[in-house]
Amino acid sequence: MTKDQLAQMIDHTYLRMDGNDDGVLRACYEAMYYNFTSVALLPTMIPLAVKILEESPVKVDAALSFFRGRYPLELKMFEVEDSIKMGAEELDIVISVNLLKEKKYDLLEKEFSEFVRVANGLTTKVILETCLLTDDEKITACKIARDTGVSFVKTSTGFKSGATVHDVALMRKTVGDVCGVKASGGIRNWKQAKVLIDAGANRLGVSAGVSIMKEFLKETGQ
Repeated sequence: MTKDQLAQMIDHTYLRMDGNDDGVLRACYEAMYYNFTSVALLPTMIPLAVKILEESPVKVDAALSFFRGRYPLELKMFEVEDSIKMGAEELDIVISVNLLKEKKYDLLEKEFSEFVRVANGLTTKVILETCLLTDDEKITACKIARDTGVSFVKTSTGFKSGATVHDVALMRKTVGDVCGVKASGGIRNWKQAKVLIDAGANRLGVSAGVSIMKEFLKETGQ
C-alpha cells in the first residue's frame, strides 16, 4: 500500500460536541496536507469547511442524525437535503436501529431508499452502530443497504463503541463488492487500522488520521 492509497481511505473526523472554528480549520488543513478523502463534520460546521476546501480535492462529509439516529424520516431527509445545499459531497447517516430491532424491515428499506434518492448520486454511508446489534441484525441491515444502492455500510458513530475485526469481516462478507465497508470508532493507530483494512474495510473514519499516517510513513519508509 502506498501513502496515497491509505490517505484516500481516510475520512478525517472532527465531531466534537464542543467543537469550534479553530478545530474545523485544523482538521481541514490536516486533510489537505495528507490528501485525505474527506473531512467528516457536524452540519453546522459544513459552511466553514466548504469555504476552506473550495480549491481542494478533499470533500466535506456530513455526519447526520448523530448520534442516536432515531428521528422521523422526514426530519432525517431534510438534514440530508440541507447538508447538500451547504456543500456536503459525502453523507454519513445513523440508521433507525429501532426499526431493525423491531423487524420493521420495510420501513428500514424505505429509509435507506429515500436516503439514496435524496443524495442523488453522492456517496452515501449508513451507520449501523454494530455494538447494539446481533450478527443476524448486522447481516440484515447490510443486505438492505446493498439492495437499495447505499455506497457504504459503516460500523459505528464512535460515540457508543468502536469497530471490530469481526464486524468488518462480517459486513464485507455480506455486501461483497457491491458496497464499501467503513470502519469507524476507536481506531487510534496504524496497527489498528491495518487489521481492519485486512478484514475488508476500504474506508476509515478516524480523528487520529495524522498520527496514523505518520506511523505508516515511519513503518514503510515512504
